[in-house]
Amino acid sequence: MNYDSLKALHIIFMVTWFAGLFYIVRLFVYHRESADMESPAKEIFHEQYKIMERRLMNAITLPSAILTLIFGTWMLVLNPSLLQQGYIHVKLSFVVLLYVYQVYLVIIQKRFQKSALVLSSMKLRVWNEVPTVILIAVVFLIILKNSINWIYGVVGILGVAILLTIAIKLYKRLRTPK
Repeated sequence: MNYDSLKALHIIFMVTWFAGLFYIVRLFVYHRESADMESPAKEIFHEQYKIMERRLMNAITLPSAILTLIFGTWMLVLNPSLLQQGYIHVKLSFVVLLYVYQVYLVIIQKRFQKSALVLSSMKLRVWNEVPTVILIAVVFLIILKNSINWIYGVVGILGVAILLTIAIKLYKRLRTPK
């Protein structure tokens, strides 16, 4: 398989992986918030969310994460000179963080499957923004490569994270009845 085909497959599965990461935590938020419902709606929603979470994780998110890793590694094998460029090390560090995040989501999902809703919907909303920050960082790294000013890049990523945190808190304040 040629390098451009591998790159296309890597991007396709990265997009489906991120779609799964974005949606699974949304499902966790809704699942957690359904705990405040009255019976029998509470039990009905809990069972439905368990099915949706399991299918999303096992049919889309995890396979996409694995295929992203396979095609990305294959690209590095075909073009090992990439590993001599500084930006790729930073990108790979973000990717490692994303896989750690993925593992944590699997742990959360297994807890939710046992009806152990340990995280608040607010904490889950914050967790939902982690892949957004990583995606922004990785896209800028890949597009700008060595031309990125690392100080501005780090400040920008932290700024986005702070803005997302503020937006989440404002959203919570707007949703909370007075």
